This record gives sequence, C-alpha cells and structure tokens, in this order.
Amino acid sequence: MDGLTPIRVLLADDHAIMRHGLRALLGAQPDIQVVGEAGDGAEAVRLTNELHPTVVVMDIAMPTMDGLAATRAIKHDLPEVQVLTLTMHENDEYFFQALQAGASGYVLKQAAASDLITALRAVARGEVFLYPSLAKKLLSDYLRHGQAREDQDTRDQLTAREHEVLALITEGLSNREIAERLVLSRSTVQTHYYHILEKLGLQSRVELVKYAIRHGLIDQEG
Repeated sequence: MDGLTPIRVLLADDHAIMRHGLRALLGAQPDIQVVGEAGDGAEAVRLTNELHPTVVVMDIAMPTMDGLAATRAIKHDLPEVQVLTLTMHENDEYFFQALQAGASGYVLKQAAASDLITALRAVARGEVFLYPSLAKKLLSDYLRHGQAREDQDTRDQLTAREHEVLALITEGLSNREIAERLVLSRSTVQTHYYHILEKLGLQSRVELVKYAIRHGLIDQEG
C-alpha cells in the first residue's frame, strides 16, 4: 500500500467495547485510518456507501443484518471495497459462507493483534488472508472428505510448477516471496500466475484462492 495513501477502514461490530479497542489498535498504525463505526450490518452497508472505505472489518453475528448479508450487499454495490471478516467462529460453515459472500480475509478475534494488522494490509492490497491454522485445518478436512476429486479435469490442466505457485498464493505469499521460495524470477512467477488464471477462467488473486479451496486444488500436508 502506498504510504501516502492511508488504508481507510470501517469497523462493523455490535459490541462498542470491541470497536473502541479496534479503533485504538488500528489508529496507532501510520498507514491506517479508521473512518467510521457500525453497530449492525445494515449500518455497515449504509456507511460503506457513504464513506467508501478501503476495507470493512466485519463481524458475523450482528443484529438487524448479519455480517454475511452485509458483506454480500457491500460487494454487490461496491465491489472494489474489501471485506475482512473478524469473528470468534472457528468453523468451516462460517468460513466458507464468508468467502462465498465476498470476503477477502478471515481472522479470528482471538488472534494476535499483529495478525489482524497483517490481514488488513493484505486485503487492502487486493490479496487474500486466511487465518493460517484455520485455513490449513479446513483445507485438510475438505480434501479428506473427497470433494477435491470433483474437478480432476481442472486439476490436470495445471502443471506441477503451477500447482506449487498456486499453493504458495493460497498461503498468502506475494509474487516476490514466491519467487524467492522457488528460486525463480518475479517475471516467471507472474507468468505462471497469469497462466493459472487463464486455465481456470478466473480474473483475480481473490477468485483464485476461493476457487482453489472450493475445488480442492491444493494438497496440504501436516
């Protein structure tokens, strides 16, 4: 994110104490500006349309309109606004529902403050952030249930190297970090990335991660 352009954040949580804590935490970051607070999903949608934040930090369980419905409404009206789900729910039902609603990140409220800040900056850049332990658990469960075999033809479209790049993208690594990990040039990684998008008929990194999870294109070990 350009240091001259702050990440504009809207906080949506029905607990005032939680919002105040988040405001204090995020407001202390030089590249983050909290522009508003919402106590329910309907207010979050209204304020997003008024304030046009970069990122909405969205709780799931809220009155009037829950965070999932609010996320869908926001992404329908303002698809350029990123939504980061911040919740106490560590289960696959809410996880997949949040991604399907349009969220670009999923962080647990019990996570470290540094994880939240990292996630917020990642989604502001148009990347995806999935809380590591949760993502690994859910991907393993998904594969273990056999749903990964539904789209074997699509799996076969990707080369071994493209699978490696895809797995690292899903871990949240940037192209520069992937290049360092695989000992490749950044331009080569970028080429692999574009080939993956083209083969899968996708348009962005966010779509790619959601597709990979949905179709079990990534094998997680350990």
